[in-house]
Amino acid sequence: MKEIKPPKKPLIFYYGITILVILLLNSFILPAIYNYSIKEVDYGTFLTMVEEGKVEKVEIENNEIVFQPFDTSESKYYKTGAINDPKLVDRLHNANVQFSKVIPKETSPVLSFILSWILPLIIFIAIGQWFAKKMQNRIMGGGNALSFGKSKAKVYVEAQTGITFADVAGQDEAKEALQEIVDFLHNPNKYKEIGANIPKGALLVGPPGTGKTLLAKAVAGESKVPFFSISGSEFVEMFVGMGAARVRDLFKQAQEKAPCIVFIDEIDAIGKSRNSGISGGNDEREQTLNQLLTEMDGFDADKGVVILAASNRPETLDKALLRPGRFDRRVPVELPDLAGREAILQVHAKKVKLADHIDFNVIARATSGASGADLANIINEAALRAVKLGRNKVTQNDLEESVEVVIAGYQRKNAVISMKDKLTIAYHEIGHALVAAKQTHSAPVHKITIIPRTSGALGYTMQVDERETVLMSKEQALDKITTFMGGRAAEEIIFKTITSGASNDIEQATKIARSMVTRFGMSEEFDMMALETVNNPYLGGDTSLLVSAETASKIDDEVLNIIKSCHQNAIKILEKNIDKLHELTKFLLEKETISGEEFMDILSGNQKEDSIT
Repeated sequence: MKEIKPPKKPLIFYYGITILVILLLNSFILPAIYNYSIKEVDYGTFLTMVEEGKVEKVEIENNEIVFQPFDTSESKYYKTGAINDPKLVDRLHNANVQFSKVIPKETSPVLSFILSWILPLIIFIAIGQWFAKKMQNRIMGGGNALSFGKSKAKVYVEAQTGITFADVAGQDEAKEALQEIVDFLHNPNKYKEIGANIPKGALLVGPPGTGKTLLAKAVAGESKVPFFSISGSEFVEMFVGMGAARVRDLFKQAQEKAPCIVFIDEIDAIGKSRNSGISGGNDEREQTLNQLLTEMDGFDADKGVVILAASNRPETLDKALLRPGRFDRRVPVELPDLAGREAILQVHAKKVKLADHIDFNVIARATSGASGADLANIINEAALRAVKLGRNKVTQNDLEESVEVVIAGYQRKNAVISMKDKLTIAYHEIGHALVAAKQTHSAPVHKITIIPRTSGALGYTMQVDERETVLMSKEQALDKITTFMGGRAAEEIIFKTITSGASNDIEQATKIARSMVTRFGMSEEFDMMALETVNNPYLGGDTSLLVSAETASKIDDEVLNIIKSCHQNAIKILEKNIDKLHELTKFLLEKETISGEEFMDILSGNQKEDSIT
């Protein structure tokens, strides 16, 4: 059931509470404290105490008499009602009592009005302002009502960024595309002389973690100009019109500090296509987008204000935002290739102490598809592992283990697995490795382990390509599917049963087989017909079919035929090499983790005699 939150109390509620508390203090608490040390007695007791010489001082007021006794053990002061007693003065004089009459002071009407009305009102207003400020800080994170339309952009100057193109590795093409902007900010006259206009804006697009924000800061660092940084979500507020006001203020500040760079991260938060809205043009996000389009049209790029933006969902952006004259240039910031990954590893490795003979090429080859952020995390995990093991330098083994940590999680060395399950896992993993090794188009086996990982994997087989590949042939795709089928095939051959251990293999194999049919044109049934489209290539690559239900059923049949064919091929390979399957499994059970070299030595019969005894 949906939780219903109580409505927030209005400000007048807190005013009322404050006034009630002050009245209670004034009426009950303060008088009670004041009268706590004054004891009230009758007039006769007062006279008796005077005659017995127990009274030291007396103050006579209009309506009461307050007196102080010599003995203050019971009470420091006493009071009694004033009675018309003409002999009172003589009694006090004869008893040697110090006495005086309190003459009431006449209060100025103006002062009385101020103390009675103006002062309490000022106190109430001050308390109300304090409550209002507290509530405003909760709702808007600080500021005041007059700062709603102020931009939240963070401004960095050259000394604060400290980032240049030397700090960005693996994105040579993107850096080259942005170098013109840097050159224009340094030498605008040579562009004006020939009549060239620098692009008003550049849109950086690519997967998360590839360094889009870092590139923008590097442009500012190279240009040595102020750098405005703001996220697209910071423009959108609950108050209508605030986003547009912040856009206006941002461009106003930028023009005042020109030349400068304005960087809007995650611009898709405000730049989504207006066709997807349902509010008929009254939506706050649409107003913000309209104001952004107007401002980009209104300023002159020759003044040195360059707009950079980043997004990993460029297909959702409004077409008006991407037209020439606004974001003129689109700069892809893709996942790094082999050389790029190696360069990124070397950049991040400068921050840690390394042992001698570190081979970053091996790590780069093992991290195909990793982003710059992933590679930075691998270096950090390696440094943490070195500290954990009591070393002061990072070794090659630390780096290789950190790759596995990022891919599969930490080792679960204390996991309790029965010998039967351990044997099944070992045959499963050797099945993968053996099928991969016996195929022509499979990547070499790098490592096999049956140590469970925190990701849920009970074991895995790592393959590392010897060179970078950008295309995948039909033969390579079929070999990959056959390798995925090798684990289940080994279980079927050895144990005559199947387990749940192949769930991830089945998922990966099905994805490749479906892509072969729907996107790669590797099916004779459908030839080169487009059957599926990728909706979001940078965030998961979700797809949607472009065909009828009848054709979708045929696609399923074709995918099933591919998987069945690869499954049978994996069984044939293992049955043909059954002796090596047993021998390698025995060796893996003893070692728990074996390298690709050890695996190939046994497979080729070149292993040492005592290696499996």
